[in-house]
Amino acid sequence: MGKVVVLGVFVADTAYRAARMPNMGETIMGTSFALGPGGKGSNQAVACARLGAETHLISKLGQDDFAKLALDTWQQAGVVAHVEQVSESYTGAAHIFIEHSTGDNAIIVAPGAAALIDIADIEAHASLIADADTFVTQLEQPMAAAMRGLEIARAGGVTTVLNPAPAAVLPDNMLALCDYITPNETECEALTGIAVQTLAQAKQACEALLDLGVGTPIITMGDQGAFLYGHGLVPAVAAGAVIETTGAGDAFNGGFAAALAEKRSPLEAVRYGCNTAGISVTKAGTAPSMPSRDMVEAFMRQVS
Repeated sequence: MGKVVVLGVFVADTAYRAARMPNMGETIMGTSFALGPGGKGSNQAVACARLGAETHLISKLGQDDFAKLALDTWQQAGVVAHVEQVSESYTGAAHIFIEHSTGDNAIIVAPGAAALIDIADIEAHASLIADADTFVTQLEQPMAAAMRGLEIARAGGVTTVLNPAPAAVLPDNMLALCDYITPNETECEALTGIAVQTLAQAKQACEALLDLGVGTPIITMGDQGAFLYGHGLVPAVAAGAVIETTGAGDAFNGGFAAALAEKRSPLEAVRYGCNTAGISVTKAGTAPSMPSRDMVEAFMRQVS
């Protein structure tokens, strides 16, 4: 099925639903609360593993109850964890506000122990990275670690995917290490200075990313789908009523990476990612919403 190595963060998602976001200094009543596993890297690894890819995750945890939640989540999903547990910090956590009527979200992430991931940790797993079919990272752990992971993967001929989230200023030459980059509209604007609201603007932004060295840019555009440079918009199709969009981007990236590891074409991989996300939004939670391979392939046959 292909081998995917993910460098990323686990955080415990604390999700609060309410009719609206409170103003500063205001307290409002919520409609529900849920605690569950999250973090972009962890979510993407769970998605890959549930889709059948041999999936490895490089990260750090504290020594606390949230760490147990992480380890249990990965074991259940089939993720092989290459994780150090440290006493000098805590396992990460995220505050997630979910608008009750739409399922839209706003998130604050505190990465905790994962903020201690450094270049030495990446070097310790260099052979693992170089042996992958696809290497995936994001920007929730320190930038230097992500950069070194991409360098090792590129030197080993591994397909590299950067999900540049949350938006940040990137080191020189980082984008040149990326076979694929998967920003959303906000992250794309941060990288290129081009607001992405239309397909013409998406194409313009992709061309700017090409000029910065990216191999193939892909812009995820929420319920519109994903814009693949050289092809156009691959439409999103929800598998039912939308319950929560929080994990949709991670579902897309996990599905996309798993498909690339199987040597599917970029267009096939983007479609696979879109359909993975289309199922995930019909369930609450992030990692718990990631679908199985059978579910995705049945859905793809249904919508084809």
